[in-house]
Amino acid sequence: MKVAYVTTDHPAAEQDDEREIALTAWLGAGIEGSPVNWKDPHVDWSDFDAAVVRSPWDYILHRDEFVAWAHRVESATRLFNPARVIERNTDKTYLRTLGVPTVPTHWAEPGTDLPEWDEYVVKPAISAGARDTIRTADRTAAQSHAATLLAAGRTVMVQPYIPSVEQEGELSLLYFGGQFSHAVRRHPMLTGVAETADNRATLRDPDDDQFALAERVLAAVPETLLYARVDLVRMPDGEPVLIELELTEPYLFLREELAAPDLFAETLAEMLKG
Repeated sequence: MKVAYVTTDHPAAEQDDEREIALTAWLGAGIEGSPVNWKDPHVDWSDFDAAVVRSPWDYILHRDEFVAWAHRVESATRLFNPARVIERNTDKTYLRTLGVPTVPTHWAEPGTDLPEWDEYVVKPAISAGARDTIRTADRTAAQSHAATLLAAGRTVMVQPYIPSVEQEGELSLLYFGGQFSHAVRRHPMLTGVAETADNRATLRDPDDDQFALAERVLAAVPETLLYARVDLVRMPDGEPVLIELELTEPYLFLREELAAPDLFAETLAEMLKG
């Protein structure tokens, strides 16, 4: 089986240190994987038995083009995750419709005031890696950043900063084919402390309430998923809430769990048989 490992020629893809891990595991499962640039106009996607979206990390600069690409590829071969999932998941307004507890979110409108919170996180609904995202205790600065994004025609979400990410951390639960693989405590992105080899993600066993919420989140998605990452935080009262559901190009933390690459590969092989 020939499968495209979808990436990009953008320098951001150089940070994809999971590519060789995944491709080696795929080969062990009888899958010949090849890195392919999603923007390459010369690619004949029908040459592949499937395409797996992994590190097209410049899509946020070309979101409409990327969604159109996904639907086009899906007409030529199997796409994981499906194009309709990618279309929905690349705009964080999906958080409005899942029907599960999420971080409180104010969807900014021109001329409207922000809620009274101790600290704010202001970001566009189409973003990745904290791009164009600020954290501030200054309500005026938060309002100004929201106004700037709105003036650029972007949908803006404003959330309270959740201090628990600096103690308990943000928990990411990884699933392949709906089966739980592993979970990691992630380095918090908005603390001003750079991620290093000493403070990067570490394996962690989720609590029962975190498992239960992750299962609710995935149950709200009707499509079959090759991979999913459910990112949770705890509110000050201890309630776990969803901060993001990553179904398009999530980092999978394959280095942290020894069994994860093989589970990823075996799940892909099984799905290709279906």
